[in-house]
Amino acid sequence: MQDIGKENDCSIVPKSVPYNKTTLVGTVDRMILQTSKRDYTPEEYLEFEIHSEERHEYIDGEIVLMTGGLPNHNKIAGNLYIALSIDLKRKPYEIYITDQRLWIPKKRIYTYPDVMVMPQPIQYQEGRRDTLINPIFVAEVLSKSTRSYDREEKFEAYQTIAQFQEYLLIDQYKVQIEHRIKDDNGIWTTTTYEDENLAVSLNSVPCQFVIADLYDKVDFSADQE
Repeated sequence: MQDIGKENDCSIVPKSVPYNKTTLVGTVDRMILQTSKRDYTPEEYLEFEIHSEERHEYIDGEIVLMTGGLPNHNKIAGNLYIALSIDLKRKPYEIYITDQRLWIPKKRIYTYPDVMVMPQPIQYQEGRRDTLINPIFVAEVLSKSTRSYDREEKFEAYQTIAQFQEYLLIDQYKVQIEHRIKDDNGIWTTTTYEDENLAVSLNSVPCQFVIADLYDKVDFSADQE
């Protein structure tokens, strides 16, 4: 990771959050708020986050700056949100995109999935009304800097959520979708799609979409990252 520079030292840490020689480091998509002597508690993170103008993940003591998504990333997430909204209209589900915080207690992670679906009634983290805990479906749009994390460590974290049943990993640089489904025996299977003319049927919710619609107006020739 590239050090952003001394001018950013401690610049986003509010006075209410203790710190010691804090520095922002990272890539265009993911920056870690590193501390030299201590980790942050979940309570400190939440106090920090509600006063911040930017979004951050919390990963077992680390605070991670989430920068804005690139155009292709945002188009894909928006297209999926539209497909889900059409098919799940008047059905007992709620759909969230980008800015809804999720708490994964067994891994001590606060994160903001690109798209997720909750069954009604939605479940909040105890004592809060701004953080949810029970997605059955999550989709992440892959970036170069986070694709390994989304495929491995983040997927492992999502799997600790009892209600979680389905995971979609969408490449923003080419037509490719990894579709992971948990069966009745708790076994996960993966199907990879690379043909934009195919349709994907979700298993956890009644939704189907053509892959070409998911990539509508996505420009693969654009210089991204």
